Amino acid sequence: MINILTGDAAEKALTRITAEEVFFDPKKENAVRQIVDDVKKNGDRALIKYAKKFDGVNLSRNEIKVSPKEINDAYKNVSDSYLRALKSAIRNITSYHKRQKADEWFETLPDDVVLGMRNIPIDRVGLYVPGGTAVYPSSVLMNAIPAKVAGVRSMEIVTPPRKGGGCNPHILVAAAEVGVGDIYKAGGCQAIAALAFGTETIPKVDKIVGPGNLYVTLAKKYVYGHVGIDKLAGPSDIDNRR
Repeated sequence: MINILTGDAAEKALTRITAEEVFFDPKKENAVRQIVDDVKKNGDRALIKYAKKFDGVNLSRNEIKVSPKEINDAYKNVSDSYLRALKSAIRNITSYHKRQKADEWFETLPDDVVLGMRNIPIDRVGLYVPGGTAVYPSSVLMNAIPAKVAGVRSMEIVTPPRKGGGCNPHILVAAAEVGVGDIYKAGGCQAIAALAFGTETIPKVDKIVGPGNLYVTLAKKYVYGHVGIDKLAGPSDIDNRR
């Protein structure tokens, strides 16, 4: 159920949210740094440790990457209406982003001076897709499709595992339908660290995109410079109590 606030209640809620010191909590920042540094140093071992600690999931190294069988099985756990809606959304979003793509151009001026613009896609991007308290297959579409249209060579998805060690089937099907084959069971700031620095299983990427909670945002802030990021989410986008 969605609780819609209006009038004074909405104003008070907005004031509370924007007044919170989202990015200046030393304890939370320090906790994120420790986790990121641990993943940077220990790779898959750290991911396995934090999957058990935060997600309650026991993973082996060869279970970090989602298998083709898991993706095939995911199709059995989504409705036909979901799949139809997903395919329609993919067509519409793809059409929109194709219109955004800028044309390359070159012009030769006197004295053999050449001006122009060439669009060179990023080689590898990492997509963070929430999968814990909230599940957003739209996060897959809104981040993977622009990358695909732009010509990005490789896309890696990280998403938190559920109890039992699997991933949400709606996310897996959305990833398969847009052509993302590499999906990894990792969430939170540890997943951001894995994308930023690479592990034995998860490759290092050039840019990280996608929404997340406060800890995901703080991790993006910490790794920025080692890797590109899309943005730091503002206080109305995240809940710093999680």
